[in-house]
Amino acid sequence: MARPLGRDERLLRTLYAEHGGPLLGYAERLTGGDRQQAEDVVQETLVRAWRNAERLEARSARPWLFRVARNIAIDRARARRSRMADAPADVVEAVAGPDDLDSALLAWQIADALRSLSPDHRHVIVEVYYRGRSVAEAADVLGVPRGTVQSRTFYALRALRVALEERGVTGT
Repeated sequence: MARPLGRDERLLRTLYAEHGGPLLGYAERLTGGDRQQAEDVVQETLVRAWRNAERLEARSARPWLFRVARNIAIDRARARRSRMADAPADVVEAVAGPDDLDSALLAWQIADALRSLSPDHRHVIVEVYYRGRSVAEAADVLGVPRGTVQSRTFYALRALRVALEERGVTGT
């Protein structure tokens, strides 16, 4: 005879059903494509969600889940780095890579958030902020009026801010 699901179990099942796929994809990016590590990150994230079930609501849990997953990935990478502290420098460099993990994680989060924007918004952000073009230059490249570039930039930045907040990235 199956026992009825408690509130915490229902919440956890709902969280996994609604956020499991995107969370796993995000965790894979955080772990450099290592599926096993990503699954471990998701599992640990869901365990923490279960432990904090009284504070979570399924509808608004995504930013919390993504922030926790990011923190877990960072903690795991730091732990791995500290275990390699006694290894020769060339071995550490080959395994850990030269890039700063925090910068890489932030870059992945920004790239993921940019992919969630509409193509028009994404293109204007890329032209104005990543390529450093003026409004007039971006208008020429995109083939739209200057006012359109200004308007799209305004709305694209708002949409990007929301997308980043959903991923647990907050501005200061």
